[in-house]
Amino acid sequence: MRKSPHPLPWLAADEPFPSVETAWAGNDPAPGLLAAGRRLDVQTLRQAYGLGIFPWFGAGQPILWWSPNPRMVLRTQAFRLHRSLRKSLLRFVSAPRHEIRFDTAFLEVIHACASTSRDGQPGTWIVPDMVRAYTALHRAGSAHSVETWIDDKLVGGLYCVNLGSMVFGESMFAHQTDASKIALAALVAFCRAKGVAMIDCQQNTRHLASLGAVEIPRTEFVAHVSNAAAAASPQWQFERLYWNQLLMASTHNDPTT
Repeated sequence: MRKSPHPLPWLAADEPFPSVETAWAGNDPAPGLLAAGRRLDVQTLRQAYGLGIFPWFGAGQPILWWSPNPRMVLRTQAFRLHRSLRKSLLRFVSAPRHEIRFDTAFLEVIHACASTSRDGQPGTWIVPDMVRAYTALHRAGSAHSVETWIDDKLVGGLYCVNLGSMVFGESMFAHQTDASKIALAALVAFCRAKGVAMIDCQQNTRHLASLGAVEIPRTEFVAHVSNAAAAASPQWQFERLYWNQLLMASTHNDPTT
């Protein structure tokens, strides 16, 4: 493993986060790693997200804080609703017992995300301490679940963090084909309706890129978060009419539809 040119800061419980500009860079062993320590309470999580920082660590590791550069984001107006997903979404929207719900099963959603395999690996980074921390953040009104329900059964969803008019995506799961993608489409439709311009995706993945996510410089991301977090948070309630603008826009913007 390459040796970092500077040691990783270990933070006391109430010690301020260092500048994100001090995070390990591309030539370091873990690009984006900023610090270790502190604690996972509501106040710390809100402060971290407001600075463009998030926790990510595995079982047996200390709390690790990250701020990668560049940052993967999904601009809500750039969301790509491809033909296959649009067909699934049209079927979902037209069915009477298919619905999107917000915040009715947060604990079920985060546990399902924790047990979801990704690229052959279990989702072990959502360790019990993370589940407890984000459940507390949910109870405090800053973490939300977007849930795909079919015939009163939870079949997919995601959870995210919200500060002002900024949304930070965390993790998704699906028990049926396209169920997590439908939840993401619902989040995009909601964000468009509420004037939320950007969803943080944290890391670059091929799947996110296929949906329209792009990398931007960390300085641009942090500046956007600073401004957006100062705005009023939306009321987290989904209305079926939010689908209309998303579906109509996809007809005009996607040549494959």
